[in-house]
Amino acid sequence: MGQLAQQRSGFRAAFGVREFRALWAAEALSQIGDQLARVALAVLVYARTNSAALAALTIALSYTPSFLGSALLSGLADRFPRREVMIVCDVVSATLVVLMALPWMPLGAVCVAMAGVALVGGPFRSARLALLPEVLSGEAYVAGLAVRSITIQSAQLLGFAAGGVVVALINPYVALALDAITFIASALLVRFGVPYRPAPQHPSARRPFWSSSIHGARLIGKVPELRSLFVLAMIAGLYVAPEGLAVAWVAELGEPTRTVGLVMGAPAAGLVIGAWLFTKFLGPERRVQLIGPMAILTGLVLALCAFQPTLPMVLVILTLSGILAAFQVQVGASFGTLTPADGRAQVMGLLGSGALTAQGISVVLGGVIAEGIGVPQTVAVLGAVAAVAALPAAVVLAKTTAVQKLTG
Repeated sequence: MGQLAQQRSGFRAAFGVREFRALWAAEALSQIGDQLARVALAVLVYARTNSAALAALTIALSYTPSFLGSALLSGLADRFPRREVMIVCDVVSATLVVLMALPWMPLGAVCVAMAGVALVGGPFRSARLALLPEVLSGEAYVAGLAVRSITIQSAQLLGFAAGGVVVALINPYVALALDAITFIASALLVRFGVPYRPAPQHPSARRPFWSSSIHGARLIGKVPELRSLFVLAMIAGLYVAPEGLAVAWVAELGEPTRTVGLVMGAPAAGLVIGAWLFTKFLGPERRVQLIGPMAILTGLVLALCAFQPTLPMVLVILTLSGILAAFQVQVGASFGTLTPADGRAQVMGLLGSGALTAQGISVVLGGVIAEGIGVPQTVAVLGAVAAVAALPAAVVLAKTTAVQKLTG
């Protein structure tokens, strides 16, 4: 009871901070807009090409370039004021999405613009994650990360559902226009809701720009627990394959287009439930102990798609896998508490880049494989591979004696 009361107090303390509320609202708006755009682009590309591989490639372009953005550009949030980095990234993203929303824009140009949005999204997310420990502390920080995870997945769920309705009833360009508006709103919230802070690295102590990512990798390499957590975070990226294959999956099932949002949103709905249960009913030590087992079970649940489930069962499987994927909440919290302030953005960027790159690869690979064996079997294969790949890292993490460090 004491731990649960402390956690509830942490939630109240987090929302009691004006800066956190501004960051929280800005992220929620951006996430809803992003999911609207993903649904719109996937449907648009599939309608023009009738290709599951190309539709999956479009989704991948919303993830893969984030590797470069997170790995190479996240250090900008250590070198320059983090608030200003976030604002600039929002303005650039809004401009690119406006271009994507133009009906006469060639499909190739739309894909390039989508890749650009993903690129600047890397330093934006890293700046925000690095800023959170300066806005919140102690139990409020852990609770704030849990709220952030729940909000992101809720926003994804709402965005996917709304995106499916908008695309079915109107057209994909409306969703893209709404996405641009969310980026503008996010920039305004950050500008007026978050006070200015100087850059963490003093100009005289800044590392050479191109060595920043190497420095972040060295920080991760020094701590065995961080290495295992990093691997599990990358493997978790493989679990988004159903999202990129949703349009083709719905077509194979013979279901209407409006159900695409349901398939895309089911894992997010599960993660909302899982993150809430994970933080409400489990103490810090227990959460660390369950990271590995939950990572493995997430993939095993997806392997059930080998039995060619109907749409209702697909939604059940994807929701359950999302619930188990809540282990990512503790992965993020442990990274935040174990990294120094002047290199935190770069380290968090590397964490994000690994996961996002894995997401992009899994979506592209899934699209190619699905052309030959079908979507359900593809999801099952990727889930089984992810479960096996997670086993060594889970074993290493289970043997750690640094539970106190990992829980902050």
